[in-house]
Amino acid sequence: MVFRKLPGVSASGMGLRLSQKFVFLIFLSGLVTLCFGALFFLPDSVRLKRLFLSKTEIQPVTAGSRSENDVTVKRPKEQECLLKPPLGRDNGKPADPTTNERREKVKEMMKFAWDNYKTYAWGKNELRPLTKNGHIGNMFGECLYFNDALVRLPGEQLYSSCYVIARTEGLLKQNGEASLFEVNIRYVGGLLAAYYLTGEELYKNKALELGEKLLPAFNTPTGIPRGVINLGSGTSWSWGWASAGSSILAEFGTLHLEFVHLTELSNNPIYTEKVMNIRKLLNKIEKPHGLYPNFLSPVSGNWVQHHVSIGGLGDSFYEYLIKSYLMSDKTDEEAKDMYYSALQAIEANLVQKSPGGLTYVAEWRGGILDHKMGHLACFSGGMIGIGADDGEPEKRQHYLDLAAEITHTCHESYTRSDTKLGPEAFRFDSGAEATANRLSDRYYILRPEVIESYMYMWRLTHDPKYREWGWEAVEALERYCRVESGFSGIRDVYSMTVSHDNMQQSFFLSETLKYLYLLFSDDDLLSLEDWVFNTEAHPLPIIRKSCLLDDTTQEKMVSE
Repeated sequence: MVFRKLPGVSASGMGLRLSQKFVFLIFLSGLVTLCFGALFFLPDSVRLKRLFLSKTEIQPVTAGSRSENDVTVKRPKEQECLLKPPLGRDNGKPADPTTNERREKVKEMMKFAWDNYKTYAWGKNELRPLTKNGHIGNMFGECLYFNDALVRLPGEQLYSSCYVIARTEGLLKQNGEASLFEVNIRYVGGLLAAYYLTGEELYKNKALELGEKLLPAFNTPTGIPRGVINLGSGTSWSWGWASAGSSILAEFGTLHLEFVHLTELSNNPIYTEKVMNIRKLLNKIEKPHGLYPNFLSPVSGNWVQHHVSIGGLGDSFYEYLIKSYLMSDKTDEEAKDMYYSALQAIEANLVQKSPGGLTYVAEWRGGILDHKMGHLACFSGGMIGIGADDGEPEKRQHYLDLAAEITHTCHESYTRSDTKLGPEAFRFDSGAEATANRLSDRYYILRPEVIESYMYMWRLTHDPKYREWGWEAVEALERYCRVESGFSGIRDVYSMTVSHDNMQQSFFLSETLKYLYLLFSDDDLLSLEDWVFNTEAHPLPIIRKSCLLDDTTQEKMVSE
C-alpha cells in the first residue's frame, strides 16, 4: 500500500512537530487495525489471514478432527463417554452405491445453498435467492446463518470459528428484540453442538455467555420466561400477538436440552434450576383432559386459552420431554412420566382416523376438534417413534405403528400435491383428505418436519420406503425450489406454474438437508445411541453421569 505524503512533511518525517507525529501515529495505527479486523469479515479471506494468523487459527474445523500442532483443543469429556465415534467408521458412508450417490447429491445441494448465501447474503440472516441479496429480521438477532448452519453436514467442514464468534458477538451486543426460543435453539444449540463435535473452547465460551444473557427473561412472578428479550438491557416482554400477554408452550417448553448442557459445562446449577421450575409449575396446575394448552400467563401461572396443538405453538414442548429423558441416559423419570401422560391424552383426544383410513392429529379448541394438521406437526411421527421402546411393554409396538401411520399421512400430504411437496397445513373435512383447501395453507417454505420423521423411522425400522420417500423430496426440491442462486420456498404446492417466495430459510440447511444427509447415511453417523438432536437438528450428546464423574469422585462415592 502506498501512502501519499502530507503537505510540508519530508519523506523521513523529520519535519513533523510532536503533535503532528502523535496524530499521524494514531491515524496509522487505526488504519492498520481496520485493515486487519476487516479480514475477519470477508468471506474468502483465508489466504490473507495466513499473513497474520498461525495455521491452527485459520484452518476450518472438521468434526472430531485434531491438528498435530493444536495443543489448545481438548476432547470434551462427553466425547469420551460416547459408545461410538461421532462420525462412525467411515463418516457414515453407505455401502450401497445408489444410496451413496443420493447422499452425495444432498451434499451438493448443501454446498450450493451455502455458497450462494456466502456470495449474496454474507452477514445477513437469510438469503433472498431471486433478488440475490440478504435479509435481516430482528427476531433472530444478527447473522443467524453463522450459527444455524454452523454444524452443516456431519463430517463436513465447519466454517472458520473466527467468523462464527464475530457474528455471535454482534448478537450479544444487540440492543433490540430477540426471541428467547429462537436464540436458544439456533444459537445456543448450534454453539453447543459445535463445541461437542470439535472441542473448540471458543464455541463453549460463547454458548455460556449467550446463555447467561437469556436468564433475565425468567424474572417473572412464576419463573415462566417471557418470549422476547433485549439482550443488551435484559428487559423482556411477551409477544404482542400472544393472548393476554401469555407465554407460549412451545417456547418456554423448548429450553431444557440446551440449559441442562449449559449447567454441565459451567458447573452452574442455575440453568437447570430455571427449566426444572417450569416443570414444577406445569405438574402443579390442572390440565384439561390431561392436555397442555398453548398459552400460559407468566404472571398468574394459569392457562390463558384452551387451544391445544402438537403443531405450531405446542410442538417442541412434547419433543423435549422425551428427548430430555433420552439425553439423561434414561434417568430423568419425571420427563418420561410427563411425556407418556401427555401422549396418552393426545391419543385419547386428538388422534383421529379419516374416512380414507389416514391417521392424523387434530387440534383442540376448548373441547371442539379442528380437523387440521400442520406441516409442523409432522415431526410427531419421528418423536413417537424414538419414544416407542421406553413405553409400557404392551404398548411399544402400538407406538411404533402409530408413528408409522402419522408419517405415512404426512407423506400423503406430499404425494397428493402437484409438486410433490407438502402444504403448510392440510385438512380432513369438507371432503379433504391430507390436502389444503384454503389458499393461505398451500405454501411450502422448505420445512424439514416430514423429512425428519423419515430419518427417524428409517433408523428405527430400516424400511426402504423411507429412503425412497426422502429421495422423492430431493427430486421435488431440485425441480421446484432450486433457482439460479439458491433454494426458495414456493407459494402454492398445487400449481405446476411455480411462484417462489424469494427466501432460503436457514433451517433448510440446519434441518432439511441435514436430515436428508443422515437418511442416506449409515446409522453410526451421529448414532442415536449417543446423540439427541435439538429441535433445530443440532446434535447434543447423551449425558452419562457415571462416565463423566472423575476418578476421585468415583473413589469418594465408593468409600462412602
